[in-house]
Parts: sequence; C-alpha cells; structure tokens
Amino acid sequence: MKKISFTLATAGMFILGTTTASAALIQDEAAAEASKGFTQVLKEQFIQGGPAFMGIVLLCLILGLAVAIERIIYLNLASTNSAKLRQEVEDALASGGVEAAKEVCRNTKGPVASIYYQGLDRAGEGLESAEKAVVAYGGVQMGQLEKNVSWLSLFIAIAPMLGFMGTVIGMIQAFQKIAAVGNLSASLIAGDIQVALLTTVFGLITAIILQIFYNYIIAKIDSIVNDMEDSSIALIDMLAAHKK
Repeated sequence: MKKISFTLATAGMFILGTTTASAALIQDEAAAEASKGFTQVLKEQFIQGGPAFMGIVLLCLILGLAVAIERIIYLNLASTNSAKLRQEVEDALASGGVEAAKEVCRNTKGPVASIYYQGLDRAGEGLESAEKAVVAYGGVQMGQLEKNVSWLSLFIAIAPMLGFMGTVIGMIQAFQKIAAVGNLSASLIAGDIQVALLTTVFGLITAIILQIFYNYIIAKIDSIVNDMEDSSIALIDMLAAHKK
C-alpha cells in the first residue's frame, strides 16, 4: 500500500512538473512573440511572401520614394516669397529701370523670378512681346515642376497590380495542389493562400504610401503654378505702369 501511494505521489509530482514546464514554455513563446517589434514582424511577413513578387513591389516602393523625395526637395527650393519679390522688382523698376529689376531677378531663385526675368528681358520690345515671353516661359517652368511625377503615378498603379497578380498565382498553385491530391486540406493550401494574400497587402501598402506623397507633390505644384500666374499678371501691370 505504501509503495502504491509513493508511486502515485511520484507520478502526480511528475505530471504537475511537466504541466508547469509546458505552461512556462508556452508563456515564454508568447512573450517572445509579443516582444517582437513591428519591423521584425514586417520582415518575417515579407520573407514569407516570396522573393519574386515581393522584391518587385519593394523595388517600386524604393524607386517611388526616391522620385517623391527628389520632387519634394526641388519644389521646396522652388518656393519663394512672391510678394517680397514683387515689391523688390517694383521698387527696382521705379528707381533703376528694367536693368535693376533684372538684377533683382538674377539674384533670386525659383520659377517666379525666372519668369520675371524673361518678361523684363523682352520689355524693350513692347508689352505684347513681354507677355508672350512670360506665358511661354511659364509653360517651361510648369514642365520642370511636373518632371518625373508621371513615374510616381506609374509606381502607384503597378504596385497593387503586382500584388493582385501574386494573389492570383498563389490561388492557382493552391488549386493545383488540391487537384493533384484529390481532397481539400486546409494545411495543404494554407501556405499558398498566405503568400497570395501577403503580396496583395504589401502591394496596397506601397500604393498607399506613394499616394500620400503624390497628393502632397500635386498640391505643392498647384500652389506654385497659381503663384506663377498671379505674379505674371502683376509683372505685366508693373511694366504697363512703368511705360507710362
């Protein structure tokens, strides 16, 4: 009887110890999962998505960000205080004439100053010639502002398309496995479906990020173009007043 009791007690202690160890192991695994940072999780999901489509989507993101950053820097450098420039040009016209106003424009960066310079350079040929020069050079400056923006819109369009293509290919592979085995098993097709969904997710994330930059760039271009148009009208008015 004592032997049976001792055996049962030993077995109970072993089971209790095993259960405790298992619970501790599960808690450690859960803590390890929770301690993973967002970057680590994103990296793991990216690797699981497969190098073929995920690499192309990543390339779209890198190139799109490069174009967006370049445009943002250029547009910020192109932004000027048009009201201050207008006043300086008007004062130079009144005090030193066209050449003094041109010198002010030479020392000022930005498309508005360039348009002013072209208009002032043709001021001697009459108001009509100055106005044509302002309009023509304004179109040139608009082209410079919108340079490479079409590439950004291209990356926004093809990134989710590549993700959807990866989804379709993953689903095709899943159904091919079902057809080969002859029965439907969740574990059999789970990997292919996961890859399919991950490519779509990363394609959409890429498009969303680039779309935010694209909208900011377009808004910045519109602001500069409106400023250019207002300044061009003001320049023609200043030249007309100076001719009197």
